[in-house]
Amino acid sequence: MPAQEKIRVLIVDDISETRENIQRLLQFDRNIEIVGNANSGRQAIALSQELKPDVIIMDINMPDMDGITATEEIRRKIPYVQIVILSVQGDQSYMRRAMLAGARDFLTKPPSIDELTSAINRAGAMAIQERARVASTFTGISSGGMTSSSSAPQELGMIIVVYSPKGGTGSTTIATNLALNLAQKEENKVVLVDGSLQFGDVAVFLNEQIQNSVIDLTARADELEREVVEDVAFHHSGSNLHIIAAPPRPEYADQVDGESFGKTLKYLCRMYSHIVVDTSSYLTDAVQNAIDNADLIILITTQTIPAIKNANHFLSLTDASEIKRDRIIFVMNKYDKRSSISPERVGESLRQKIAVSIPLEERLIDYSINRGIPIVLENKTHPVSRGIMMLSDKVQEKINELAESRLDSLGI
Repeated sequence: MPAQEKIRVLIVDDISETRENIQRLLQFDRNIEIVGNANSGRQAIALSQELKPDVIIMDINMPDMDGITATEEIRRKIPYVQIVILSVQGDQSYMRRAMLAGARDFLTKPPSIDELTSAINRAGAMAIQERARVASTFTGISSGGMTSSSSAPQELGMIIVVYSPKGGTGSTTIATNLALNLAQKEENKVVLVDGSLQFGDVAVFLNEQIQNSVIDLTARADELEREVVEDVAFHHSGSNLHIIAAPPRPEYADQVDGESFGKTLKYLCRMYSHIVVDTSSYLTDAVQNAIDNADLIILITTQTIPAIKNANHFLSLTDASEIKRDRIIFVMNKYDKRSSISPERVGESLRQKIAVSIPLEERLIDYSINRGIPIVLENKTHPVSRGIMMLSDKVQEKINELAESRLDSLGI
């Protein structure tokens, strides 16, 4: 974010004293500029269109229109605006509804100054990036990645491969939660592909029973059509995410060859803005093909020596394959700050900085998996969810850079 570009903030609360208190909390932050105040949901909608803020601080309980309804309406009209919801109650159902409506964050009243400014700075950085997205400048391209003016479809979506060379590091948890978080933005059209072809668990993690699978696409990889993909891709019941499941039985995995899998992923780029691929730790032909075609690779490790050793071997393989390291986002999952093996030490040793650390929370994650409700849907304020959101921000930042690079290469 350029140093001179301030985050424009609109404060929405039906109580004037609350609005004044929030303004006092924020007045000393040089990165923040208060551009207006609104005392109702309807006024917030009108002012957001007039003032074009980057971030809106939104009260959830207001007399004329609640903050969740107002959030939905504002996000529909101005997709780049990021909204931070404030509520006197930390109710899980409120949080979930707010996030599904498109809110960027959820804070309990009264927030501390550090909590509030941190949320605004995160949301503001995202808003400024979203506003500057260059992908939309392609003539005739919609946010879903399809051309409306050309008969030749272009591959504009980004392939994001989630991979760990060591089993049990939580790659499926990260893939499902990341895909869901990306899909909460209205302008994103996201598909989650289960590339762990023998024992894929994406459908189980999302509590869905899916009849079709990736085989229904790879079998027709050379002649895929939009209608075929729409029939196979399953719409997740709790979000806007689409899912392409793994084969129903392990022995069916042999029906998917690496080349067909790669062609299928590239075709999905015509229909989706984000193609998130969960993979097995074993480098099958399909996994290797996905990695070769990936715009971004999210490499997962933990603080265990075997996981770090295998991550090091994988990075050596990518170097030998001339895969640029700036395509890799290195993540430490199950991070325990009590361990002497810190993210900084691992990053320094492997010459690949760890971008995000997601804390250890085995009981909560196991509970989330067993219920089929990913943590980003159920508890947005939990440190694990915040880690996923930080990863999502990193992914979006990289995607924006890649989109700009694509424009430059086309001379646009």
